Amino acid sequence: MSRKASNFQKKVMSLGYRGKEIFKPLNTGRIDDHVACVREWIANIFFYTKNGTTIMIDAGYNYERLKEKMEWLEIDPESIQHILITHQDTDHVGAVERDSDGLFKNAAIYLSEIENRYLTGEVRRKVIFGLYKLPMVVTDNKKVLLTDGQILNIDGIRIEAILVPGHTWGHMVYLIDDTYLFTGDTIWFGADGGFSFINSLAEDNDLARKSLAKLEQNLRGRNRPIKVITGHTGWADSLDFVFAHKDKVCNSFKKQKPHDPTAPYDGYDESDDTCENARKVLLLKQNRT
Repeated sequence: MSRKASNFQKKVMSLGYRGKEIFKPLNTGRIDDHVACVREWIANIFFYTKNGTTIMIDAGYNYERLKEKMEWLEIDPESIQHILITHQDTDHVGAVERDSDGLFKNAAIYLSEIENRYLTGEVRRKVIFGLYKLPMVVTDNKKVLLTDGQILNIDGIRIEAILVPGHTWGHMVYLIDDTYLFTGDTIWFGADGGFSFINSLAEDNDLARKSLAKLEQNLRGRNRPIKVITGHTGWADSLDFVFAHKDKVCNSFKKQKPHDPTAPYDGYDESDDTCENARKVLLLKQNRT
């Protein structure tokens, strides 16, 4: 079902969001020596490497060019044994669904025990303010279920799982080595800072805003620099920028203001995502001055 759902999203969402400056994915490339990114249309998946181990964060769409783009970054799919899943939407789990190419069939997937209720069918994922049910996700990968605040250590990589419900009931973000926060669909970056993620795609927008405020308090209490890396926009290392509009939600029904000159007209147009750039150009932070 995932490949069909992925292609359906590409057609429908490309038409619906053109010119609105909502989806602003990073291109394939590297943020630094630890973090690499693969662009899949409007979505980003990430790879964190340390001490010879590479962990994948989210599994994207059921996307035919994933292996090709991983080769641009010299990452072997067979080396991936651990995949952190922020949430189970079609554009975050496609590569581990049953009808995918099976690039990661031997990898364990990690997700919150609450989010797993979507995978078991106990709960159905609803979008468009609860009016539309997404297809149920089916995966054969081994699952490791997590609780809020749980700490993992994978080959010397420290991972803290933090529950941020709202976009989905069991959405998690992952703080890796106390420095890199992978936020999935918790935060959306506008030209002048971060908002709660897209209104029409949330299970509960009020809960999402509360989760964002709690996340800010958590991060500021650590008193250390943190790179905040989003699933559909860019990355930033200023918490003032990241949480500038934490009490507001990105409105998916109108063109965004202020105008963002870096936003693509159609986020599904990948013509500027090239192997040459992936290997030569670092992905710049969004809050740069």
